[in-house]
Amino acid sequence: MPIKEHFRISGAEIGEPESSSTRTLRFPSSARPSCGFSTGSTESRLCPGVPPERELHLRKWVMRLWTLHPKYLDARGLVALWREALLAQAVLGGKTSGYTCHPQLIRFRNSPSPLESSSSYLQAIHAEATRRGYCFDVTKIASIGCVEPIVVTRGQLNYEWAHLKAKLRVRAPLWLAGLDSSSRPETHPLFHIVSGPVAEWEITQPRKTPQRTR
Repeated sequence: MPIKEHFRISGAEIGEPESSSTRTLRFPSSARPSCGFSTGSTESRLCPGVPPERELHLRKWVMRLWTLHPKYLDARGLVALWREALLAQAVLGGKTSGYTCHPQLIRFRNSPSPLESSSSYLQAIHAEATRRGYCFDVTKIASIGCVEPIVVTRGQLNYEWAHLKAKLRVRAPLWLAGLDSSSRPETHPLFHIVSGPVAEWEITQPRKTPQRTR
């Protein structure tokens, strides 16, 4: 019988109460995945009505709601995804006023049922955690049910696949070695893939400030 792992992130419990049979993993904030956002012109900004300095703060917030199936994530990545998806659920459910303009939430907001979609997203993460013997608290999921799939592009999936492999190459090379990098990656069950480029809300290249020549 696998040992259940109990994860505590920044002092906030996301599993069952810790006991002698559970193990606590703590991950430093420096290990959180980065999205590399940068502010640009008013046209390229996500929230034109928000002051630029405030939007910069929003865009720097670490969040990635992977299109990829959660089975590809290492333990650290899976815990981070659970935490960030819980935050997304809170935002979409009106439980918090922060980070409402984050680009990772756009496709959820555009779905017929944003809150239910975020809950469905969490269900698949919980299922993967359970499969591995981890202990994630299912009662934190707002609702359980079926929702319409969210359409995403093949270009977005391929971008995230390359992005994840680059992270794992540094963070968890042994985990990466166990993945089948030659085949097409599977999506999170919430998403339906269609042909197309990388999503408009994805920032693929951090904008560099040109240096003055002396």
